[in-house]
Amino acid sequence: MLTSAGVASGIDLCLHLIRRDHGSEVANQAARSCVVPPWRDGGQAQYIQQPVPAPTAASTSATRAWALERLDQPLPLAELAAHAQMSVRTFTRRFRNETGLSPSAWLTRQRLDLARRLLETTDLPVDAVAHRAGFGTAVSLRQHLHSAIGVAPLAYRRTFGTEAV
Repeated sequence: MLTSAGVASGIDLCLHLIRRDHGSEVANQAARSCVVPPWRDGGQAQYIQQPVPAPTAASTSATRAWALERLDQPLPLAELAAHAQMSVRTFTRRFRNETGLSPSAWLTRQRLDLARRLLETTDLPVDAVAHRAGFGTAVSLRQHLHSAIGVAPLAYRRTFGTEAV
């Protein structure tokens, strides 16, 4: 028998049961749907998943899909434009119209999303996560993650990782 006192602790208990019965990934999704952290140790910010814009028949969607497969590599703007067979100026304009972001901001967001998934679902060292996500170094990942959501990679892993029970 499990009990809780108060609304917040009731949510914590529900997430614990989901995590126990269905795993951390399902519990993390449930927590995000409720806009609450899946594991509270006090004082952290809310974590809201921001989905990738859906691929459409738009002119840069093939390049976006191509880039998603190469996030661990440098992807300069000129290379993205060349892949889309457009000038840099045209590519940048169309990309922004389709995604609402510059190519650089979009790549950073995708790399952060990948790093967050790796921190949640693997036990890779932060250096390896940074490399696989295209940040190169743990310092760069730490700066980007802190800027985006206000926590360091290890704090994020403690909150969302598979061992956050």
